[in-house]
Amino acid sequence: MIALLAATRDAWRHRALYVYLLPFALLTAVFGLWPIGEGIRVAFLDSTTALGEAPDYVGWANFRSVLGDAAFVSSLWRTLLFTAISVVLNLVLALALALLLAHPLLVRGRTLFKLAMFLPIVTPEVATFIVWKWMFNQDFGVVNRLLTDLGLPAFAGLITPVGAFITLVIVEAWHHIGLYTLIFLTNFQLLDRNLDEAAQIDGANRWQRFMHVKLPQLRPAITINTVYALIEFLKTFTVVFVVTRGGPNFSTNFISYDAYSRFATGAYGEAAAIATVLFALVFALAATAYWAMEREAA
Repeated sequence: MIALLAATRDAWRHRALYVYLLPFALLTAVFGLWPIGEGIRVAFLDSTTALGEAPDYVGWANFRSVLGDAAFVSSLWRTLLFTAISVVLNLVLALALALLLAHPLLVRGRTLFKLAMFLPIVTPEVATFIVWKWMFNQDFGVVNRLLTDLGLPAFAGLITPVGAFITLVIVEAWHHIGLYTLIFLTNFQLLDRNLDEAAQIDGANRWQRFMHVKLPQLRPAITINTVYALIEFLKTFTVVFVVTRGGPNFSTNFISYDAYSRFATGAYGEAAAIATVLFALVFALAATAYWAMEREAA
């Protein structure tokens, strides 16, 4: 009771803060939590009546249907593979770029390079993905034209399953890697230089100082980037919709696009069930990754 009264007094003392936060809380509830709740509700409805005034509840039938569907299971494993490759690739390249941009020799041009790294993030996704699709076109794409001029074999690009998968990995890396790099750069500015100097005096080489002095201090940025990358790549949709449409031969049919395809054909219950599974998967993996990294840090 005493604790409740103390919490009430504290909330009243900061009432102005809650007044400012109220509009954003309402927007989050209306445009965030409510659609999620509606999606979960539709997952338990019959597709033929899901959008009607008197929907028929079918329990877990939609979930049993999609979990027993080989196409969904295939898209699930494909999504997990894409996520694993993309998370590792993006974080490793972002860390390497951050190390390069933090080098003292790049002091003068650092701002320009930061701007160049940030441009893909703020550029409209659909427009840039269309350009990437043209670049990888087998007939007039600049990628194969450049490879041909250099005497190298042409890249299969979007016409083969492996080529299309690799293309999406490249395009998504270009689109996201700048943000991860900037987060690493921000963390670099908070490093304790005294620890690095002490390690250098003790005879540690550059690699040892990076692994045992700098990298542990980069844990906050690594945690943020890992969790955010997991969320982003698990729910990859726009690049698939614009560039490959899930093809060729369903090789890029990820979970989110599978849900969209079923919704477009009127299988609303199954589409909502897939979206619910994806939501649970994203939440579980992101929370597990955050918990594991914070536990290791402690």
